[in-house]
Amino acid sequence: MRKHSAPLAALCVSALALTACEGGDGGADAGDLRFPTASTTGVIYPLGASMANLWNSELEGVSVSSEASNGGVENLNLMASGDADITFATAGIAYEALHGEGTFEDREYEGLRVLAGLYENPNQLVVRSDEGIGSIADLEGRNFAPGATGSTPEVEARAILPVYGVDYPDGINANFVSFDEAIDLMRNRQVDGALIQAGLPNAAVTEMTSTVGGELLPIDGSERDQLMDEYPWYNEFTIEADTYDNQPEDIETISIKMLLLVDEDMDDELAYQLTEAFWENLNQLDEQSVVEQIDPDAAAQDLGEVPLHDGAAEYYEENGQL
Repeated sequence: MRKHSAPLAALCVSALALTACEGGDGGADAGDLRFPTASTTGVIYPLGASMANLWNSELEGVSVSSEASNGGVENLNLMASGDADITFATAGIAYEALHGEGTFEDREYEGLRVLAGLYENPNQLVVRSDEGIGSIADLEGRNFAPGATGSTPEVEARAILPVYGVDYPDGINANFVSFDEAIDLMRNRQVDGALIQAGLPNAAVTEMTSTVGGELLPIDGSERDQLMDEYPWYNEFTIEADTYDNQPEDIETISIKMLLLVDEDMDDELAYQLTEAFWENLNQLDEQSVVEQIDPDAAAQDLGEVPLHDGAAEYYEENGQL
């Protein structure tokens, strides 16, 4: 087992000055790591803040600053440009970035690497229960909020709606807004539904189901099979009954693994220690239901074919997780 007697600051600090470590397009000082997360209504934002606090308390010489963002696509653009050092994205978004596909067409991010696979992130499609929408197919011609432009849920809408015969985006009256704005639009009857791609429970879905008569639509049957065949990073997922108000039955859907990501240029020792501190202090994270869904035994599984960072891989090999 690797020994860590020296503080992390020693990775980048000389006797007189702090010097820049490599990462992204020049990166940041190892002692000042930028960590974009997601919108403030999702579970990722508080999880990221809690993780930053953990690293700041456990690792000498490291200061991780978490902040809100528009989610996976923006996060990976920030990291690719050197404006972020650690971030979150789903396995599907990360796969497309790595290979230059979808939203990242012709913009391969070959240096993208995984620190940890976290938990399953289900697609949650919420509609007003008084609008007679019984299936995703019924969204044709409706006012709908697929997510902010380029966000993870908006990317998901591009994949899911066409399987149900809904042309995207021309087949809907699209409102490209954040989770917060989608709540207001639902409340004001300006949209009939919204797609939320986030961990359980999600604050926006909670608000929609408890205050504006929202209900969840399933993604199941042949449509789910088709999506899973076409996009190998999808997994079957069940949102258990009573997860939200107005949800008396289980809802079948699809999910994607949420990943913790860095650039391959991050120092191996730093990546190792970030990984080690996270997993060995998981019980110190602020109490959130999503933390209970993080499985250490699956930390290196279902990563959407995105490679592990060498420092993280060393930790998992030492602990029998690879």
